[in-house]
Amino acid sequence: MSSVNNKFRNRKTSSLQNIFSYDKYWAECYGVSEFLPHSLAEMEALGWDSCDVILVTGDAYVDHPSFGMALIGRLLESQGFRVGIIDQPDWQSSEPFKILGKPNLFFGVTAGNMDSMINRYTADRKLRHDDAYTPDDLGGKRPDRAVAVYTQRCKEAWSDVPVVIGGIEASLRRIAHYDYWSDKVRRSILVDSKADLLVFGNGERQIAEIAHRLSRGEAIEKLDNIRGTAFKVSHQQKNWMEIDSSRVDRPGKVDAVVSPYVMTEQSGCSDGKNETKNSIHEEQHKEHHEVAVPLKSIVKSLDRERSVIRLPSYEKVKSDSVLYAHASRVLHMETNPGNARALVQRHGDKDIWLNPPPYPLTTEEFDQLFELPYTRLPHKDYQSKKMPAYEMIRFSINIMRGCFGGCTFCSITEHEGRVIQNRSEDSIIREIEEIRDNVPEFKGYISDLGGPTANMWHLACDDKHIESVCRRLSCVYPTICKHMNTDHEPLIHLYKRARKLPGIKKVFVASGLRYDLAVRSPEYVKELVTHHVGGYLKIAPEHTEEGTLSKMMKPSIDSYYEFKRMFDKYSKEAGKEQYLIPYFIAAHPGTTIEDMINLALWLKENNFRLDQVQNFYPSPMATATAMYYSERNPLKKLSYKSEKVLTAKGERVRRLHKALLRYHDPKNWPLIRETLKEQGRYDLIGDGAKQLVPAEKSRSSSLAKKRRSQERLVAGKKSRNSRKQK
Repeated sequence: MSSVNNKFRNRKTSSLQNIFSYDKYWAECYGVSEFLPHSLAEMEALGWDSCDVILVTGDAYVDHPSFGMALIGRLLESQGFRVGIIDQPDWQSSEPFKILGKPNLFFGVTAGNMDSMINRYTADRKLRHDDAYTPDDLGGKRPDRAVAVYTQRCKEAWSDVPVVIGGIEASLRRIAHYDYWSDKVRRSILVDSKADLLVFGNGERQIAEIAHRLSRGEAIEKLDNIRGTAFKVSHQQKNWMEIDSSRVDRPGKVDAVVSPYVMTEQSGCSDGKNETKNSIHEEQHKEHHEVAVPLKSIVKSLDRERSVIRLPSYEKVKSDSVLYAHASRVLHMETNPGNARALVQRHGDKDIWLNPPPYPLTTEEFDQLFELPYTRLPHKDYQSKKMPAYEMIRFSINIMRGCFGGCTFCSITEHEGRVIQNRSEDSIIREIEEIRDNVPEFKGYISDLGGPTANMWHLACDDKHIESVCRRLSCVYPTICKHMNTDHEPLIHLYKRARKLPGIKKVFVASGLRYDLAVRSPEYVKELVTHHVGGYLKIAPEHTEEGTLSKMMKPSIDSYYEFKRMFDKYSKEAGKEQYLIPYFIAAHPGTTIEDMINLALWLKENNFRLDQVQNFYPSPMATATAMYYSERNPLKKLSYKSEKVLTAKGERVRRLHKALLRYHDPKNWPLIRETLKEQGRYDLIGDGAKQLVPAEKSRSSSLAKKRRSQERLVAGKKSRNSRKQK
């Protein structure tokens, strides 16, 4: 959304301002530091007597634009602020949080590039002993629920300093959310952490405004009109029209108001002309647990800029899983910056107020942000140590943000949004040249040219007005929207220009590919396959069965076949032997045992033997997580009689789903055999090509086989000894 419709410029929340247009803070006279200081000695070397902002992060400090604390830190530095970093502090006391002194404006707290619980535990809730964002890959360098712990330590260190929390962990826990690791609904992280303000989504626009307003003497309590922020209030906001969506059978007031459930039909986007007429419902209330029958009526246009939707309270969603799914559905339908309304959710005696999402960065802003003076290296204290996350991205280029795919198990929508933010081609080329000329150990290979997806760069709705009012959860499911521009020509041009740069031997594309979009452009597939694949290309069909795919909002497996046909054709034309490596998810909500058996048979038929497989991981706030917890489908309107979703819970069934993806592993055969018998699928047990696992050998047969093996071993030894004697 490089240009924002004037209709949305005059929101009662803060207006859109270029993040680089603020008057510089007085401390800009100190200039730019090689690394943002993370020790008092470094501060003193820069001539600083204090920091204006201190960023606390669960990741080791890497001064690279793929790391959130570097992006935010360098942005604030460019505004003239003195920024210090406390990375991976010992959280057992508040002392490590005092090492840079007292910040003049605020603490900025993040768990790092990953949610701390996902970083620390597997999908089976087992402890990890590694951490890709820590020197030497050591686990245990950050606490569980790091944002809450770090915030509490900051408050202990300097009780009068505001704490602003952000990053992926805060973003995905901004309202009451199901927490997989404790298996319960937890409160908003604002309540648990006792932070003053929460920034959700990409935070550059918000954090720039927060820093400048605080520097002008505004109190943190007054910063209640910044898009992309959440805060606590103990009283009802004035001059706001509240839409009551606290019950599934009463989505709106009795007097006609906009229902929070209204969304454009999945078959195509609305042009917005009849949005008000089609979105007004007058509810006739029935007994509790029954769905009200909506009667359409026409009212005058409501002021969306002053409308706030009341979600069911934390106490309600904690005790009622259907209400939880309902709250999740409403939140996901309020993610388009063009038409999203504010949300509010009660927690005890306070409200958590969420302003609408931030406007995406313009291309100009995005370019400037990524061309700030990053060293692109780990801090000097760490450069002798290996850090897997850095090794993976050190020669990669981020060309875009966001994803309009809407996959229910993915958190990109909740964090980065569905509107694609693009860098310019020239800026991307300049970054490649910067890596080529200045990054140590570069050998001429760009490891990735991508982002959240590989091929959504410069893809967008062909009508900005429609984009600003659309409420579809996905632009490509169940089919690609007729308004979606799928022209890959700009991306093809970028690939060609990048690979022809002097000193560049190869440019790989390793980000996740939307092959249902790619097949719309055979020329793109040809360019990709001919020049940007290193023998293997990873793609993610995720499943083969329509029932499961519908809960994922993923395309039919037919799209995979179409892409594979193109991939094989262009690989052959290029004279290359290349292979597709498909990824699949086990135990996703909506997946039956029969679905997993069919997927296993498909894998065997296509001769795939997967080494690494993944069980569904219920990350906070994802739509699929709401399915997992509630066993309902929030992709549809919720009621107490609405569709139930079969969910794989419990160690045995989750282990079974994962085992079926590795049908070829003998360790999994007993469990698979037992399940096939339970399902009455004896036809799949045996040594035939269309059978899944071999039959269990009898004990006597196994003992005889073992005895014969031992006899051959003894005979072999005797023969070798005899030859030696001769």
